[in-house]
Amino acid sequence: MMPTFTAQTPNKRTFMNNSRYSIPDTRDPWLVTCGPIWGDERRATRFAREARRGFTLAESMVVIVIISLLVALAATNLKGVIIRNSFKSRAQGLVSAIEAASTSAAQSDKRYEVIIDVSQQSYLLREITSPDLAEVLEEEIITQEDFGNNCRVAYVLFDDGAFTNEDRAKFRASRTGWQFGGIIVLLDEDEQPWSIVIDRLSNIVRLQYGEAQIVWPRSKDELPF
Repeated sequence: MMPTFTAQTPNKRTFMNNSRYSIPDTRDPWLVTCGPIWGDERRATRFAREARRGFTLAESMVVIVIISLLVALAATNLKGVIIRNSFKSRAQGLVSAIEAASTSAAQSDKRYEVIIDVSQQSYLLREITSPDLAEVLEEEIITQEDFGNNCRVAYVLFDDGAFTNEDRAKFRASRTGWQFGGIIVLLDEDEQPWSIVIDRLSNIVRLQYGEAQIVWPRSKDELPF
């Protein structure tokens, strides 16, 4: 007689005790809800989501750094523009004062004077009303300005050969024109020279880059005839 065997059907308790069918760690809510296989997929999905979040954060940091660099570069360029404009505005202010003296004198019988104080780094425009030319009355002053930090007077050279780099230089204008012409050399924030040229023959005032040269009259020996 052949022996018979009875196969035991696993019940719920057997299924629970078998390590092959053991439930996952209940500390992981994803695995408790979805089982071991679905729990792995959920972990992968969550990891991918966190990776995408981390990648997005890295991208944001890169964008912030690029924007910061662009802002810093723009601020530097803007500062340079402001400084250059400040120098030119100071220099152009002096040019305007000189032109105003020449124009006003030509249209009237009054005399005007532009005084450049090299030691004080300032200038003023006044109408001469007193016989004492050395005295400047308060009511004579039309405008008075400082050159500032970005504009500095280096020296003044008159067309008669007079030179100063520390005293007052005076340009006087009357109905007949300038008493003396010359050049006023200014230095910008980079210590580069600029020249204001006062031509008493043409009565033109101009601002140009570099140190201008005065055309001195030739002697008789230098003339060809």
